[in-house]
Amino acid sequence: MSREAYYLTTPIYYPSDNLHIGHAYTTVAGDCLARFKRMQGYDVVYLTGTDEHGQKIERVARSKGMEPIEYVNGIVASIRKLWDLLLISNTDFIRTTQKRHEEVVQKIFTKVYEQGDIYISEYEGWYCSPCETFFTERQLVDGKCPDCGREVELLKEESYFFKMSKYAPRLLAYIAENPNFIQPESRRNEIVSFIKSGLEDLCVSRTTFSWGVPVPFNPKHVVYVWFDALINYLSAIGYGSDEDKFNRYWPADVHLMAKDIIRFHAVIWPTMLMALDLPLPKQVCAHGWIMLEGGKMSKSKGNVVDPVILIKKYGVDAVRYYLLRELSFGQDGYYSEEMLVNRINSDLANDLGNLISRTSAMIVRYFDGVIPEAGTTDRLDEELKTAALAACREATEKLDRHDFSNYLQAVFKLISRANKYIDETEPWVLARDDNKKARLATVMYNLAEAIRITLILTAPAMPTLVGRANQAMPIFADPEKLNWKDAGKWGLCQPGIKVNKMQALFPRIDLKAQEEEKMTEENKTPAEPVQAEVKEEKTEPQYITIDEFARMDLRVAEVIACEKMPKADKLLILKLKVGEEERTVVSGIAKHYAPEDLVGKKVVLVANLKPTKLRGTLSEGMILAASDENTVEVLTVNEVASGNRVK
Repeated sequence: MSREAYYLTTPIYYPSDNLHIGHAYTTVAGDCLARFKRMQGYDVVYLTGTDEHGQKIERVARSKGMEPIEYVNGIVASIRKLWDLLLISNTDFIRTTQKRHEEVVQKIFTKVYEQGDIYISEYEGWYCSPCETFFTERQLVDGKCPDCGREVELLKEESYFFKMSKYAPRLLAYIAENPNFIQPESRRNEIVSFIKSGLEDLCVSRTTFSWGVPVPFNPKHVVYVWFDALINYLSAIGYGSDEDKFNRYWPADVHLMAKDIIRFHAVIWPTMLMALDLPLPKQVCAHGWIMLEGGKMSKSKGNVVDPVILIKKYGVDAVRYYLLRELSFGQDGYYSEEMLVNRINSDLANDLGNLISRTSAMIVRYFDGVIPEAGTTDRLDEELKTAALAACREATEKLDRHDFSNYLQAVFKLISRANKYIDETEPWVLARDDNKKARLATVMYNLAEAIRITLILTAPAMPTLVGRANQAMPIFADPEKLNWKDAGKWGLCQPGIKVNKMQALFPRIDLKAQEEEKMTEENKTPAEPVQAEVKEEKTEPQYITIDEFARMDLRVAEVIACEKMPKADKLLILKLKVGEEERTVVSGIAKHYAPEDLVGKKVVLVANLKPTKLRGTLSEGMILAASDENTVEVLTVNEVASGNRVK
């Protein structure tokens, strides 16, 4: 039985300089979707590439004393290397300088000209070279490009024009009849407003430079870069040369891009397809920008973040996870290295990595490293199973809507529930009682099964994770061949699999230490013996005096109420009775304790810690807890009344 085809594209990137993390987001998002669809059994064509013609490229190349093709070859090589580092699984990489593309552009230009939808005239308008776009006087903002805010130049030249205005009523009708064609809704409203303001015919050729596809019947003209570039979606799948392939994959299932080029894909491209009498793509989806404190990331501003450096520092899975998790559907997201590290430490190290390492360690400790068979189940087991199947349903729904952030949130609901399941079932307590061995076996099996489902669900976002986890916990016969449907079934993990204790999949990162190390490296001098002596001194024990210890006011405090902090997965708000006084303390132990578990317990409070606001709540102290790589345990007191000192 033939698999259903699925055709997905990114925009083709403009190689005027090396790409930044904003470009990486689009391609990683597309790759996540492509991997998901392959796991569902689709025959996926995932296309990306480069848009290499135009006046800007010619000017940059000449300024460097290079031919345009020589210049773009170097940039294209760096782009392909970046996609390899990011593990992008594209099935094709198209360049607009390739013969297969140029031939299709000339064929289409001639066809549309001969049917009367392209005509020659003289054009006068404001041109933005970086955007390769013409604007009318009324479209300018303060006399500058409305898209990038840069200077424009007034050009007047003979040009060919495409009768785009002719197709405006038909395009508006199509958008109204197909509300999912442009996503998200805010972008659709923007496009409808733009069309209704009045579409003008589109200039589709230039004569003032030569770096482009020549117009076949008038070689002094080259095809305008956007008319040229958009055709890549057809030329890559055999338009005019491989009818069977073209009919199999067209129309595209989704064109994925950033919001700044939605107008080209949702106005110019559909009208070109209408002129060719071809079906329109099923969906055009525009995501937001990755922003820095200074605004939108831009090569011209020099405020770009190099993804190659981030991959080398933090690993490809972590970088991909951050990109997909941080941008909410259709909205802008913000980047900082501190936010990236916090995501790695919180989500990947504390939650996901800890779940897998704790489980593998307990299976090794309690069952000699062999996943046991599950026995009878109780309420907690059913709740974990329900959470796993719900996570699969929600993750599927969000990925089908290209809502990558909420897809990952759905998976992490399962991870959070599995971590809570460990705290609820207390395997370390069960292990002390031989009569509870069967119950312990059920708990261990259920955790291995939750991990199996989690690894399948995270595979589109973090492609190396399954293979790395499978080395110590070989749940999958072939980590490269996962079936998405298997994440929607409970009980597929095979008992008897031999498990080894796992190293940290995502080691915690100390950003402060990283900065100190960087400063040390930058300030190094040749005086190595002095450096060695300083390092020796730092390794000596740092003692405190009894007087210094006495400054810390440790008190017994009774938990009289406890609740979760709204919109904060890791925080609990505790109401404490300290003698006759009541205090509020915020503690980051929600992953390890349910609120009801703490009510009535007596804890140890650092009573003279300076109060601080956390998420708008004043925290008046800190409770003490002990922890290792698997467990966090709040220190408690049994007999001593609240308010008494701990000393």
